[in-house]
Amino acid sequence: MKNRYVDLITQTFEFPQEDFEVIDNQLNFNGIPMMDIIEQYGTPLKITYLPKISSQIQKAKRFFNVAMAKADYKGSYTYCYCTKSSHFSFVLEEALKNDIHLETSSAFDIPIIRKLAENGTITKDIQVLCNGYKKQLYTESIIELIEDGFSNVIPILDNMNEIQAYEKLYSKNKIKIGLRIAAEEEPNFDFYTSRLGIRMADIHDYYKNVIKKNPNIEVKMLHFFINTGIRDTAYYWAELNRCINLYCDLKKICPELDSLDIGGGFPIRTSLSFNFDYQYMADEIIRQIKSTCEQRKVQEPNIYTEFGSFTVGESGAILFGITEEKRQNDKEMWNMIDSSFITTLPDTWGIKQKFILLAVNHWDNEYQRVNLGGLTCDSDDYYIMESVKSRVFLPKPDPGEPLYIGFFHTGAYQESLGGYGGIQHCLIPAPKHVLIDRDENGDYTTRLFAKEQSAKSMMKILGY
Repeated sequence: MKNRYVDLITQTFEFPQEDFEVIDNQLNFNGIPMMDIIEQYGTPLKITYLPKISSQIQKAKRFFNVAMAKADYKGSYTYCYCTKSSHFSFVLEEALKNDIHLETSSAFDIPIIRKLAENGTITKDIQVLCNGYKKQLYTESIIELIEDGFSNVIPILDNMNEIQAYEKLYSKNKIKIGLRIAAEEEPNFDFYTSRLGIRMADIHDYYKNVIKKNPNIEVKMLHFFINTGIRDTAYYWAELNRCINLYCDLKKICPELDSLDIGGGFPIRTSLSFNFDYQYMADEIIRQIKSTCEQRKVQEPNIYTEFGSFTVGESGAILFGITEEKRQNDKEMWNMIDSSFITTLPDTWGIKQKFILLAVNHWDNEYQRVNLGGLTCDSDDYYIMESVKSRVFLPKPDPGEPLYIGFFHTGAYQESLGGYGGIQHCLIPAPKHVLIDRDENGDYTTRLFAKEQSAKSMMKILGY
């Protein structure tokens, strides 16, 4: 039965060598031996491999710049990072090494922008696209940012009443704004029309009857985002075409309009069978925009994207130890992890998201089919593999040598959805978090970002 687990992987999937490699029956992630990290820090353990953030940004820039060169596209491409995917300082600092700009989602993003400027990480000419439904604190924070000299802040209007919040600015000075289009979601989506943005049918008249009357308001951008992301489907291309045509309609009466924000949505690898042609999609997006603009005799727009998960998702992983094997009946073998899926990987529980799951050690051992369970007393604290509906395949550990497993490409959203630093289900503590980087010689370095959450910190939150 030797090498059966390795055979299962290599025969079934195209093993992504750029991310994973097995050496001496142990898993390497981006060239980092995971067992060395576990031996140093223990489990459960979250890790972030910082160089992956930069490499993802450079990939996307290359895809769109190549696409524009092929099409002789006259507009520019701007990469914005969607901060809600991960607000951590180490993520922003790494991402901003790559000449990018930022997109915000709430009032509490604004202090982050200010702090980055104070630290010299950004300058006040950085482009900041302010998205989301905006309560008073958010609009006031945007106004203060602009008044403090941030010259390229663009609030993206989520509804037609929002413009009133900026009257203090546009009554005396020019203000640049964007308009978000309310997308028509796929018919199988719970709600067919997005709750975000302005109805497409209303935008033309809204501009003529409200915005155009004030010479201090400049509409610079149209923004649209499809909840299901950028995919090669008839639905996506139809929605993109509707958006481009609206841009052309508005451009003819709004000469200052020069940018189209197509949002985020580049997918990340969440399974070994992942297959997505990024270059083809970038080529086709640019080709369709250019073709429609030529037909409509409108200059093609500058293109913006707001990639969040694509930027940070593949940099993350979480490592667990198997604490015990429990055979609950004649058929079911449970492998209990030393944490909880509900608290550390909430997407697996909330939306049944799948991640790449691989053993860290014992790769040459016989494998077995098991269920994976978490530590909480909740019956939903388990993980299933979509391909086999319930169980996963893991190697049998050698006697006295524990099995370790890893979930990979988990770097987006999990900390914020799980309530980082707060109270978790059954008071399961947040695990340690380690940052991995490379020095000027290419050798990897590690740094403990956060210790495992303590009982003392929980007691304080709870008022004891």
